[in-house]
Amino acid sequence: MKKFNVLLVSSVFLFITSCVTINVYFPAAEAEDAAAKIVNKIIGEDDVIKQPIKDNPQGFNFNPLGFLISSAHAQVNINISSPAIVEITNRMKSRYDNNLKAYLDNGVIGFSNQGFIEILNAKSLGLKDRQKAKKLVADENRDRRALYREMAVANGHPDWEQAIQNVFVKTWEDQAHKGWKYQNADGSWLTK
Repeated sequence: MKKFNVLLVSSVFLFITSCVTINVYFPAAEAEDAAAKIVNKIIGEDDVIKQPIKDNPQGFNFNPLGFLISSAHAQVNINISSPAIVEITNRMKSRYDNNLKAYLDNGVIGFSNQGFIEILNAKSLGLKDRQKAKKLVADENRDRRALYREMAVANGHPDWEQAIQNVFVKTWEDQAHKGWKYQNADGSWLTK
């Protein structure tokens, strides 16, 4: 009988632990909302009405073992307020206000399909302005790379960095102002 009780307890324990599934997923909708907030902070709104930031309420998930196991599929709140993220976005906003906007407005710089910026028309610039634009692009791309990495790290998932970068590619394109250049997925440069 004792052997049966040990076997029964072991079986129940094995059953309970086998039912535990931890779903670590990339919260795409929440990441899109977070990216939209950051990009809007940096470049502001164009004259056109932007898509509202979506709410993504989680449905009711029945968990019969809820008293033993907490759900890993709860509402996700992407952290965009870490000190590093705030510092990076403040630098990006300052850079945009002081120089980048003029280059974007004139089509000298555009948004690449990798979530960065590129000089498209360096020949239209004098030597001094060309050097200034190159430095601006290098500084901006360094901050964008740091932003994508920091968002992943601040949210406890360094492995999300590429997914976050991909979300920003779409967000930069979506929020680009009229007349700005952006690169589509096949590498062609278009004007919004």
